[in-house]
Amino acid sequence: MLIDIAAHIFPKKYKEKMDKIASPSVYNKKINETLPTLYDMERRIKIMERYGEIRQVLTVCLPPVEAITDNDDTARDLAKLANDEMARIVFQYPDSFIAAAACLPMNNIDDALNETDRAINELKFRGIQICTSINGKPLDSPELFPLYAKMERYNLPIWIHPFLPTGSPEYPTEKSSKYRTDLVFGWLHETTIAMARLVFGGIFEKYPNLKIITHHAGAMIPNTDYRIMNSYDRAELRERDNSKQNLTRTPVESLKMFYCDTALNGNTPGLMAAHAFFGIDHMLFGTDAPMDFQLGDESIRMTIKAVENMDITEEEKKKIYEGNARRLMRLPL
Repeated sequence: MLIDIAAHIFPKKYKEKMDKIASPSVYNKKINETLPTLYDMERRIKIMERYGEIRQVLTVCLPPVEAITDNDDTARDLAKLANDEMARIVFQYPDSFIAAAACLPMNNIDDALNETDRAINELKFRGIQICTSINGKPLDSPELFPLYAKMERYNLPIWIHPFLPTGSPEYPTEKSSKYRTDLVFGWLHETTIAMARLVFGGIFEKYPNLKIITHHAGAMIPNTDYRIMNSYDRAELRERDNSKQNLTRTPVESLKMFYCDTALNGNTPGLMAAHAFFGIDHMLFGTDAPMDFQLGDESIRMTIKAVENMDITEEEKKKIYEGNARRLMRLPL
């Protein structure tokens, strides 16, 4: 079996609500209309059936609800609607969808904690999804610690998805990004910085059994390990830099505690870099479907091809495809 842990969805009722209330500055209705397999499950399943025994773990597509509204009641209702709809889809199509990760109203931590409990205990979700920042706040913000503590107790993973408001400028002299660099490169930067903040903010020190899944094979981290070691582990630098003062591990050791998916649009060398950095037990099959020009077909096909071309054993491939997801989400064998 192939368990795709990075499969996006926009449930129909949730999409209809978003179409009515979300601002165009954060919500691109036109893009979603070009991807009917985000909400048309029958059409989506027909594509999935081309690849044999594949099951998807559902995660709600961007934007996060906290970016849509600053009204706590509206955000809470949106998250509940998204989760109820994902639960319905998993129940209705068990041969296609094996689980879901909860959407949370992160503008109110108490509401987020309550919805986490409801999603896991009542809806039987196998984790939660948050973004690389919460309305501009970094992920090592103390107000998020109760959520990390809760997920450590549940022994279930947190998916971290990159997010930047559309058109976010890279330069202070410009009003918006150009050439789609915010999406193509900015998201990788967002993931990398979020991972660094979690490490240097001591999150793995406080919650050593916390499990966090990063998107796009860990972004820039697998290719910068020697730069990280050179920058943070040299004695002369430590003497004038207190960024590591609360860490009992080296930064690279802590960064290796993250998990990653394989959503690189078919890039085998990139997957080998992730394999070398995170290790085989921390890699999970994820395609980013259906976010391509073939309604998910290309994402699935190219990711499978990239994994098959990896210079690893068949047993290791089985861990990527299925074993690690079952272990991490405590799915039945």
